[in-house]
Amino acid sequence: MELPSISILIPTYNSSRSLGECLESIRAQDYPEEKVEIILIDAGSTDGTLAIAERMGVSRILPNPLKTGEAGKSVGIEAASGELIAFIDSDNILDGSDWLKKMVLPFENPDIVFSECYALVCRPTDSTVDRYCSLLGMNDPIHLFLGNYDRLSALTGKWTGLPLAITDRGDYYEVALTAEAIPTMGANGCLIRRSIVLEAAYQPYYFDIDVVYQLVCLGHNRVAVVKKGIVHLFCPDLQTFARKQRRRIDDFLHHRRMGTRTYPHEKYFWGYVKFIVSCLLVFPLLIQTLLGYARRPDAAWFIHPVACWLTLITYSWGSVRSLFLTAEFDRSNWSQ
Repeated sequence: MELPSISILIPTYNSSRSLGECLESIRAQDYPEEKVEIILIDAGSTDGTLAIAERMGVSRILPNPLKTGEAGKSVGIEAASGELIAFIDSDNILDGSDWLKKMVLPFENPDIVFSECYALVCRPTDSTVDRYCSLLGMNDPIHLFLGNYDRLSALTGKWTGLPLAITDRGDYYEVALTAEAIPTMGANGCLIRRSIVLEAAYQPYYFDIDVVYQLVCLGHNRVAVVKKGIVHLFCPDLQTFARKQRRRIDDFLHHRRMGTRTYPHEKYFWGYVKFIVSCLLVFPLLIQTLLGYARRPDAAWFIHPVACWLTLITYSWGSVRSLFLTAEFDRSNWSQ
């Protein structure tokens, strides 16, 4: 296989905590340097992010006036020149120097639209919240109850809870998505054919799961789940976790109100009910905690009930606020 050219898109906004390690893992790849361009799309960082990018030899740095990661991805797609586009967040670290080569392997099959890595890597040196998310296989515990997660969960032993046709191809799983069953794919280590993504409505915001849903509806439903992992330095503590959950729900409800979200989240109604009931009863969360610990012993499991309750509170309060607030919220003080 002749290795394809890749445009790596990294949206940033005050991302100095992890950007250096992210870029080091990219530079360490056993992949022809001339076939990789790194495009950093910055939303006005003031914390040294740009100095790190320049020191690490980023190919291009572009402005992101709308500030969100989704807006940054849209800017990056327009500027990308590679055959493949890689969405790698500034808090991602590629697992091993063969990561890119493994991720492009499925594209030998012309029917494969995009590839995504199989698991989140749990490192003992990472924060308790990061270890918890990696072991759970998702950064938002509500997806455990919806079943539409997209990384290996040590709790369930599966990479998704949705009924999908999966074929083992050795280095990766070939998956046939349907409009009725689409995991939350498309971020934190995802490669997609540039020619295909241009068919989607990704301006001015590239919402990962919405784009995947659009492409599946257009007939581009063959994807690869590669047997590689990626580190996601999502949160250093529970306070940051709560803040990010609040941003997540506020952003989602704002854009749903504006009609810019297309993925049919309402189809998971009973999953939301299951999540709420489990939180109110508490003991289902405790059972999941103990089961997770039994399968992969780590003290990080014991924040599971807290993470679920923080999610319930922030999502409930965000839903109430959305009834009275119509303007998009201020992002001027955002940080990683």
